[in-house]
Amino acid sequence: MSDCKEFLSTPGWYPRLGAYSAFTTFVALPKEAVDYLAAGDRERAGFEDLDGLNGRMNELFSRPLEAFSGYVFVSVDRCAPTDTVRFRERYGAVHRSKQIWDILCASEKVRRSAAAGEVSCVCIRPFHRMHVTREFRLFIRNGELIAMSQYHLIRHFRRLEGVRDKYWSIAEKLIRQIGWMLQMPELVMDVYISSRGSIQIIDLNPWGGPTDPLLLRSWDRDWSKPIGLVLMSPPAKLSGKVDVSF
Repeated sequence: MSDCKEFLSTPGWYPRLGAYSAFTTFVALPKEAVDYLAAGDRERAGFEDLDGLNGRMNELFSRPLEAFSGYVFVSVDRCAPTDTVRFRERYGAVHRSKQIWDILCASEKVRRSAAAGEVSCVCIRPFHRMHVTREFRLFIRNGELIAMSQYHLIRHFRRLEGVRDKYWSIAEKLIRQIGWMLQMPELVMDVYISSRGSIQIIDLNPWGGPTDPLLLRSWDRDWSKPIGLVLMSPPAKLSGKVDVSF
């Protein structure tokens, strides 16, 4: 079971599935860096050699950044710093060593993951601004695609209705190709489909809680038959005479 759990981390699945994902470089973190990321504000305030640690981290990330020509996106083994100001303002794009360390230190998600013993390295990949209509969550059982959900539940995107079958076929083809590589009987996969129809793996998640089933609503349902791609419904239209009183 522990091997299956490790498979869900990016360093766990990338060696097998990297050809179906964005190019990624992994930078191992020293224990002092992991301990600092795991610490709360009070412990960090009392850290003895913060300037030295910051300098060592800047040096650590400098060489790997040479492999990239522009902005990059960083994460740790099992989560990304999507809860930070930089992610809200710049979608997490960074291009200097100091920015990598700063965004990781600013993330409460990263802190919790480090405190749980889940952080061993930093994952660096090219930054691409992803369109919200092209991200999806796949539900996979026994190496087969069972269901697929719109990822960003912002609103109904009418254009997705016209490509529903196409996107399902693209995702189904991917899982037919890689299903035998998955080391778990059930898992959830987040993917991105480009405007050219190529599909990339973004992340893997465990089946069931705490993973959000999104538009599949509940894990307590019949998963025995393919459900297809589920999209948000268009807004309801009212017809006839409507009386409103205040």
